[in-house]
Amino acid sequence: MQVGIKSEKKFIVTKDQLACNVGSGLVSVFATPMMIAAIENTAAGSVAGELEEGKTTVGTLVNVSHVAATPEGMEVRIETELTEIAPNGKMLTFKVAAYDEAGLIGEGTHQRAIVAKERFEQKAQSKLSK
Repeated sequence: MQVGIKSEKKFIVTKDQLACNVGSGLVSVFATPMMIAAIENTAAGSVAGELEEGKTTVGTLVNVSHVAATPEGMEVRIETELTEIAPNGKMLTFKVAAYDEAGLIGEGTHQRAIVAKERFEQKAQSKLSK
């Protein structure tokens, strides 16, 4: 894996992605948590093919501003770029941005950690027996 991996995803904002329907506000516009989920999905997908068998990435940090509202029915485009790989090779930092048909709606950075999927899930499940 190398710095510079880019990805882009496009989708149309649907009713189930509006703030008033996901519990993040009362307005009928694209919800911030849905924008963040789309950013995470795009970043994760951009490096998935570069990972060893049994490995995946998990989000560890999102530092994103949501600067403009997007109505239902408008297209959103998410762009991510891998800008840094930690010296240990396990932490990935992405520059991220979101646009609608009128321009920039969000931007910032996102970090993901490379983990062993099965071990990670087992550790989380072990909390149930405590």
